[in-house]
Amino acid sequence: MPDPAPPPAPTAAPRPAASGPGGFDAVILAGGEARRLGGLDKPGITVGGRSLVENVVAAAADARRTIVVGPERPIPGVRFVREDPPHGGPVPALAAGLAHVTAPRVALLAGDLPFLTRAHVRALLAAAPPGGGAVMVDDGGREQWLTGVWPVAELKRALAAYTGRSLKGLLAPLAAARLSPPGRPWFDCDTMDDLEEAHMHVLNEWTALACAELGIDPATVDRDLILDLTKEVAHGVARPAAPLTAYLLGLAQGAGTAPEDAVAKLTTLAKNWSREAPETLTGG
Repeated sequence: MPDPAPPPAPTAAPRPAASGPGGFDAVILAGGEARRLGGLDKPGITVGGRSLVENVVAAAADARRTIVVGPERPIPGVRFVREDPPHGGPVPALAAGLAHVTAPRVALLAGDLPFLTRAHVRALLAAAPPGGGAVMVDDGGREQWLTGVWPVAELKRALAAYTGRSLKGLLAPLAAARLSPPGRPWFDCDTMDDLEEAHMHVLNEWTALACAELGIDPATVDRDLILDLTKEVAHGVARPAAPLTAYLLGLAQGAGTAPEDAVAKLTTLAKNWSREAPETLTGG
């Protein structure tokens, strides 16, 4: 008697549509000239270990398709397009990206949002009613038109009839919901001060995580004092001496041998290093 046929192999469950019926695509505008940053490649600037535009692409990871309007970069799974004319502004850039959108909804995002996360994009999608858009509002009550979700059919009709140059004029009639989530996801990096703030935010996050991992109360860490110390050591002694000094200070404090003014003493030592080093190194 022949052996019975093996049962059919289980099939994988179909992947659910991303964030609602039909899912969504993402259009990321990353082709500006960054005049207030001296013409730097703003979307390519690294904050927290990855470029600004890579962070936005990661935040839109649920999208069926991600279109970046701007120079091509080595980011997998992304379609790059350019607006016509180049540097023509956000409305032509949106039109260039929208031409490649096939989902019923689109997340329109700036390419320089260091605090934007996947959860923020999902919140926008959840807030947008059928046939309407949702836009984020900053802590000053201003709509941020490059952090929003829009119905594609309605947006294409509005764009075909629009002759203005501002995103507000195009998108405001479609905005049915406004969202103010925590974490400042709308924060963009237009100036050097903005970049510095983004770096400090990352530093705050890292300090909190490192303290939790090491069982340290963050309230006992005078971060700015330690940063000033390591800056003096890096500039006055050598760059690799900065993390080494912070490590030695931690060892001494853990062993209970560090004086109360240990940071001040080390800072003074670093400031005077150029004068005292010749004598110290030669044994004079």
